[in-house]
Amino acid sequence: MAATAPLSSRALYEEVAELLRERIFKQELKTGSWIDELRIAEELGISRTPLREALKVLAAEGLVTMKLRRGAYVTEVSERDLAEVYHLLALLESDAASVVAEHASATQIAQLRALHQSLSAAVSDREAFFRINEAFHRQLLAIANNRWRDQMVADLRKVMKLNRHHSLLKTGRIEESLAEHAAIMQAIEQRDPVSAAVRMREHFQNGLEAAA
Repeated sequence: MAATAPLSSRALYEEVAELLRERIFKQELKTGSWIDELRIAEELGISRTPLREALKVLAAEGLVTMKLRRGAYVTEVSERDLAEVYHLLALLESDAASVVAEHASATQIAQLRALHQSLSAAVSDREAFFRINEAFHRQLLAIANNRWRDQMVADLRKVMKLNRHHSLLKTGRIEESLAEHAAIMQAIEQRDPVSAAVRMREHFQNGLEAAA
C-alpha cells in the first residue's frame, strides 16, 4: 500500500475515518477482511485511540463490523442486505422526487436538467457516469431539502458501495439507467409527483436486479 502523508491533529479520528472509508470503497480493504489496527496505526504514525474512534464511526455507518475479541472487519453485504438497502433508498428517493416535481423552482429543475445532460454525454466514460450519477441524486435530494432523509440516504449509499457487483457494471445497464433518469426528469418537468415517484422506484428496482 502506498505511503500516506502524515495527518493533521485537527479532528484526527474524522480524517482517519475518511481515509479508511476511501480504502474500503476502492477495495484496498476488501469486504470481509480483518482490519489490522496496529499496522494501520504504525503506517499513519498515530496512536490506536483515534483509529478506534474512526472505526466506531465506520461501524455506525455500517461499513465496519466489530466482532467481540476479534476486532474490526470490513462489512460483507449479503443479498438480503443489498435488497433492504435498495428498498429503503427507493422509498426515500422516490419521496424526494415527488417533492421536487411538486415544489422545485424552474431554476432548480434546470440544474437537474443540466446534470442529466452531462450524464448523457458521459455514457462512454464509466467513471464519469458514476460520478455524475451520484451528483444527480445528491442534487435532487438537496432540492427536496430534508436533512434527516439526506443523512439516511448518505449512510445507505455507503453500504451500497460495498457491493462488489455494482449495478452500473452490468453490460447495458448504463444505457438503461440513463433512460430511467430521462423518465424521472420528464415527470419532474411535467410537475407530476406521482409519476416522478414511480419512475424513481423503478430506477432502484432495476438497479437492484442488475446488482444481484
